[in-house]
Amino acid sequence: MKEQQFSTEESLQLIGEMIGKAKRSYVSKGIASIVWGILIIFCSIITWGQIEFNIDIGFDIWLLLLLALLPQVYFAIKEKRGKTFIGHDEETMHYIWISFTVCIFITSFYNSRWGGESSTTLIMMLYGIPTFITGGIFKFKPMIIGGITCWAISICSIYTPFKTDMLLMAACGLFAWLIPGIILWKRYKKQQQVHV
Repeated sequence: MKEQQFSTEESLQLIGEMIGKAKRSYVSKGIASIVWGILIIFCSIITWGQIEFNIDIGFDIWLLLLLALLPQVYFAIKEKRGKTFIGHDEETMHYIWISFTVCIFITSFYNSRWGGESSTTLIMMLYGIPTFITGGIFKFKPMIIGGITCWAISICSIYTPFKTDMLLMAACGLFAWLIPGIILWKRYKKQQQVHV
């Protein structure tokens, strides 16, 4: 097979196309961040309300997170099948977020066995890790700030009762996921208008 020789200009053009492909492969719509932000805020406020007003809704509100996970996994698999190129950054993110999910589930099982009031600090600390890393890898400051905010809030929660921790958890959902998700969604919509 004859080796193809590229001119400098053709090589630069090919490199530019590959970089463009890699950037397009990670066009985050922010939908997952928005959904998780809303769910964390909602579940935290409902839990706070149950404690504050001594209400029992009859089930663990946090089970909603499991229901939200199913469509997200479905759409992630569907999106991955439709891609012709997956960048190293995107693959790294995949493993980071899987690790985070496994750690959250292990912590949840621990809570169900030993009681969850003492581990809210750990959960909020865990929220900061993938958020900060994602923001750092993609140079997205709102997520970097969101991760740092989760860590600061988790330190505060060491000194607060469980009821207050639920409000702090809602703040984590707001700063780590909802606000960055809305910013990503607006960027995505702006990009769509430019490419139309």
